[in-house]
Amino acid sequence: MTVLFVLGFVIGFVFLLLLGLPISFSIGILSISLFALSLKLGPALTTLAHQMTTGIDSFALLAIPFFILSGELMSRGGMARRLVHFAQAFLGRYPGGLAFVHILAAMLFGTISGSAVACAAAIGGFMIPMMKREEYDLGYATAVNITSSTTGLLIPPSNILIVYSLASGGVSIGALFLAGYLPGVLVGLLLMAVAGALAFRRRYPKATRKTMLETLVSFLDALPALFLIVLVMGGIVGGYFTATEASAIAVLYSFILCVFIYREIQWKELPRILINVATTTSIVMLLISTSMGMSWILAYLNIPQQLATSLLTFSHHPFVLLLLMNFILIIVGVFMDMTPAVLIFTPIFLPIALKLGLSPIHFGIIMVLNLCIGLCTPPVGSVLFVGCAISGIPIARVIKPLLPFFLAMVVALLLVTYIPEISLLIPRLFGYNP
Repeated sequence: MTVLFVLGFVIGFVFLLLLGLPISFSIGILSISLFALSLKLGPALTTLAHQMTTGIDSFALLAIPFFILSGELMSRGGMARRLVHFAQAFLGRYPGGLAFVHILAAMLFGTISGSAVACAAAIGGFMIPMMKREEYDLGYATAVNITSSTTGLLIPPSNILIVYSLASGGVSIGALFLAGYLPGVLVGLLLMAVAGALAFRRRYPKATRKTMLETLVSFLDALPALFLIVLVMGGIVGGYFTATEASAIAVLYSFILCVFIYREIQWKELPRILINVATTTSIVMLLISTSMGMSWILAYLNIPQQLATSLLTFSHHPFVLLLLMNFILIIVGVFMDMTPAVLIFTPIFLPIALKLGLSPIHFGIIMVLNLCIGLCTPPVGSVLFVGCAISGIPIARVIKPLLPFFLAMVVALLLVTYIPEISLLIPRLFGYNP
């Protein structure tokens, strides 16, 4: 019965998306429908509204608009270009080196923005025209941009890891941030391996080797941007401030850097930046609100526990159950945006993961890496759409070039799933008990 319920939920969600409804509206309609089915069990109508309101009444969620604002300042303030030049000084001299530069720059930008979409727009907007001039295949360049942009969702600061902390009942954000480093680097290295193999086979050119002076200049130019990584993570790990306070510090630092030092953002641009941030924040918060309402209804109907029992009845072998959960989450990521997916499916799958002996920190990284793959796929892959818009090619043209990069991400997912130390090593080194 539970499996049929979940299947009906997925079919209903896909149907509403096909009708063209926004994701948050689709989740809200499904929540109201489930609420109507549960009326005979007794909850008052105002309970759903109360759960949606209290779902976003969280101090930790204040970090999201701040990190969005700092990411917007960075993407407009010249940081992306400086990080590209820094990466090019080290990796541009290898065959197909612009792809390596693209991936490394995306990883670095992710460590200071926490947004895959902002990374795809900022780094892709600079790198794709450069790769096109060097006669790289445009589909290949777009695939590199799309997949490498997702590394910023694992490498902190990451808004989605904050959302997972909320959905999981308060897992340490600092521990989650630390846990994301090695998986994010692993994904980047595997993407580089694929990019290098393709570049070697297609005989893509290599850039002129930079002199020591040019390398030093590019490093010094990017150093203020790179220092933000030390400032944010050093403060969180050292216990000087919380993740929410770190997000506000990131905004202040980015503002001073981009307006007064780099001077690439004019005062007249600030109102437009703030409007963009307010729009993005409202979309994210509406998604969180409706998803929290949906999560409450699912919990009220005892769906997570029933589904957990069904999966444990199917098999008691951890290897099989983890593989099955990964498969389900990949399918979920294809049809559902990352934020509602984390909020709805964390209460469903986390109890199963805990029964299998997984750390909630480890499972959070598994879930986010799973859903990163969905960001690169139609019909709701936001990074896919941004990447194609930047390069100006249709989605159909980039699907084939994406396949080997998808394979690299799946390999990374399996390694992270079955080797817990990839996620837990750094948190343990800093004193967190997973």
